[in-house]
Amino acid sequence: MLPAIDWQRPWLEPLRGRGEVAAAAVAAGRTVADALNAVADESITLAAGPLNFVPQAALPRGEPYETFIARTGRVPTRDHTHDFFNGLIWLHHPALKRRLNELQAAAIARDGIRPVRGAQRDALTRFDEHGALLDAPEPLWQALRSRDWQRLFVVDRHLWRHARLRIVGHALLEQLALAPRKPLTAFVHLAGCADAVTAVDSDAWSASALLPLPVLGVPGWWPASEDDDFYADATVFRPAKTLPGAGAAAPACLKQAPRPNMQFIPDIRPRRALPT
Repeated sequence: MLPAIDWQRPWLEPLRGRGEVAAAAVAAGRTVADALNAVADESITLAAGPLNFVPQAALPRGEPYETFIARTGRVPTRDHTHDFFNGLIWLHHPALKRRLNELQAAAIARDGIRPVRGAQRDALTRFDEHGALLDAPEPLWQALRSRDWQRLFVVDRHLWRHARLRIVGHALLEQLALAPRKPLTAFVHLAGCADAVTAVDSDAWSASALLPLPVLGVPGWWPASEDDDFYADATVFRPAKTLPGAGAAAPACLKQAPRPNMQFIPDIRPRRALPT
């Protein structure tokens, strides 16, 4: 059984169509794997064949999870919330998930399973578990790069009307669904949008390519963020450090005309900056 899920939350709205149907199927007694297969698009394929969700028991003893998916096109799926959201991201962002799996499987084939993952696999895992895709006007992107939280969330708050943030990390979605809390943080890849992240070369995956973003600071995502003092908490909105590319222009995919995002970010007004 899955816990009750509030599909009206802004971070779940993009997944709501398939998510509600699949969750209802699980509540009716189907396994998570069966429920996901029932709402899957048959056109989603991996190199090994069509995407298919299977019980965790299908994973052979000793074979790495990522290797099995790359070899078979089948995703071992347990009956709980974590794997439920993993499946939904496979269905909504198949090209991105396929690319992440290919890179993980290639790294395992090259290096084997070690006690400590290398920098590349660490970055891939962090993004897979807690990643997000940002499409936003350039001032917001610049503020995020420099961790200028006042500019990002207060001074330029009105620009979030033209921004879109999609959570693609299934562990973060699970945390937000079960117990949303202020410190929860997504990691946005420097490349920006889904197509650009999917095209990132394997050598470019490292922790320095991932920008932290406290997601409940996004305007309209959490009632407490309507109070400017919400952003004064330095344990969450940590002071800026010297970051790679902090002064660079926004990714090319973000230079298109911004798309309205009123559905997810309501009632955004210009705000004052907190005194420093």
